[in-house]
Amino acid sequence: MKTTSAVDIQNYLPHRAPMLMVDLILDIDANFVETIFLIKEDNVFIQNNVFIEAGLIENTAQTCSAIVGKKYFFDDNGIENENVNVIGFISALKSVKIHALPKVGDTIITKADLVSKFTGDDYTLCTMKCKSLVEDQILLECEINLFIQKTISVSQ
Repeated sequence: MKTTSAVDIQNYLPHRAPMLMVDLILDIDANFVETIFLIKEDNVFIQNNVFIEAGLIENTAQTCSAIVGKKYFFDDNGIENENVNVIGFISALKSVKIHALPKVGDTIITKADLVSKFTGDDYTLCTMKCKSLVEDQILLECEINLFIQKTISVSQ
């Protein structure tokens, strides 16, 4: 299933401002995702008008998480699962190359290809190859391992 129009990343991730580092999913299927993100001056990862390395890595992780996160937020028929809680984290960064840092006002396009994925009942481990760009300038290239797990919510 491939999307044909931009999708709000919040449909696939639990992140919300100020930690949301992706605006829209431009393209997604089972093995590829492409996102867009406008860097604003109030971003938590801005220092001296520059989007720092940690912000680039978080943008990449959130982009990659969209592929594996969507399985928890939507069922096989595309119907939204309500009250879903997930936790995810970067388990490894491999061969990270940061070529340049974008500035406030720049728009980042991040692309990720699924390299491998292992899925259990309530968790997913995956490795993805990623690239972030501003226009034709490569900002970041890396492989990232992610762990995403569905959590049990306890009502009080």
